[in-house]
Amino acid sequence: MKIHPLKETSKLIEENSFFEGLTGHLVFAIAAAALGSSFQHGYNTGVVNAPQTLIQKFINQTYYEKHNEVPSESTVVLIFSIMVSIFCLGGMVGALGTAYLAEKFGRKGGLLMNNVFVFVAAALCGFCKLANSYEMMIIGRFVIGLNSGLSAGLAPMYLTEISPIHLRGAVGTIYQLIITTTILISQILGLPELLGTEERWPYLFGLIIIPAIFMLITLPLCPESPKFILINKGKDVAAQKALTWLRGTNDVHYEMDEMRAEFEEMKLVPKVTLKEMYTNPILRKPLIIAVVVMLSQQLSGINAVIFYSTEIFRNAGLTTQAAINATLGMGSVNVVMTLVSMILVERAGRKTLHLTGLAGMMIITLLLTISLALTPRAAWLSYVSVICIIGFIVMFACGPGSIPWFLVAEIFGQGARPLATSIAVSVNWMANFIVGLGFLPIVSSIGEYTFLIFSALLAMFWLFTYNQVPETKGRTVEEITAEFRQKANS
Repeated sequence: MKIHPLKETSKLIEENSFFEGLTGHLVFAIAAAALGSSFQHGYNTGVVNAPQTLIQKFINQTYYEKHNEVPSESTVVLIFSIMVSIFCLGGMVGALGTAYLAEKFGRKGGLLMNNVFVFVAAALCGFCKLANSYEMMIIGRFVIGLNSGLSAGLAPMYLTEISPIHLRGAVGTIYQLIITTTILISQILGLPELLGTEERWPYLFGLIIIPAIFMLITLPLCPESPKFILINKGKDVAAQKALTWLRGTNDVHYEMDEMRAEFEEMKLVPKVTLKEMYTNPILRKPLIIAVVVMLSQQLSGINAVIFYSTEIFRNAGLTTQAAINATLGMGSVNVVMTLVSMILVERAGRKTLHLTGLAGMMIITLLLTISLALTPRAAWLSYVSVICIIGFIVMFACGPGSIPWFLVAEIFGQGARPLATSIAVSVNWMANFIVGLGFLPIVSSIGEYTFLIFSALLAMFWLFTYNQVPETKGRTVEEITAEFRQKANS
């Protein structure tokens, strides 16, 4: 059996060195695209947590000055909850626009245009206190959600398309790495010793323009995705020039041949529509996989832990300061384990790591439920709860944290990829919104047994992944889509 030259070359590179092909130009392009995009996603997810009390005080004062009456505690909590959760709604709406921007302006062009939302959001949120308007803060949070939703689709798509096959998983993991890092940064900057004061907290929301400026300076120096240039624009020479820049060598013939083959195949296939995504069995199966994998990330309970970890630690019996320290420790572990997963994802494979993470999280949520339920009888179990939550983060970071972001781009061909990404990422944001909004009310009803819901969901996601999700490590997109085509026709 004849082995395709691209596969043979890819295997040889992988055997020689994991970092072979990671050129200076590629690193620069990765940093330019990822830092300015996933920074907003992670930072704006975590930035409202630390200054919560200060923001609620601001809402209380502003409401009184506008309506000449003191708002009830439930009113303040409701306004703050809207302020927090509307970020996810903005993300869901933004994600739906991914396909349009990616096709109309390109992956790089879409990322650059997306920064308009950052400057608008920074102005609204940064000056809300000066303008004495919590409405500005709510609108600003929605606008930065639009930016983050678009980034969650565009950035992994760009990173996947500019990466060599053997580095595709590791490079795709960078998006999640920056999310976890910036969540931790937002938690640190929100401490009272830094920007978490009554006068300085608006600066927390204005700092988002810094990574936007970084992207606007650096990303224009990088090429558009070679696949987009060739397959969407039909420019062979320009695509080869972009690929040569990224690889740092003129020896890009094998990759160009692979893209040309996909280009020729695309000519025979009509443009993928939303209706076809659902009715065509060749596309429907990977779309279901993409959606379920995204749901497995958000409905695992991860954001319940990230949003409310301090409260969970307090309920486990820790003091307020100890709970804050535990939350910072949890954030640090998340960053470190995401770094580890960058190496593991190209060693163990995507499916293996995702299954391991889901199984570990399921077991840990069961143990966490038991320890939280029994802590009133045995105080030492509060430390077991802390260990469980740290373990939960470790398992999440190993697979479910990063794999969904780039797996979608790996299981769809160029024609369907933007639309599939748009659908999958919007589902991710919707699930994020549901968990963020519903967790506390459920906790107030059934207490620590809330985590049993996540245990059941994790078990279902594990079974689906085991039976339906293909391993994509070391395989070209063309090979993966051919497998779906074969199964659909059999």
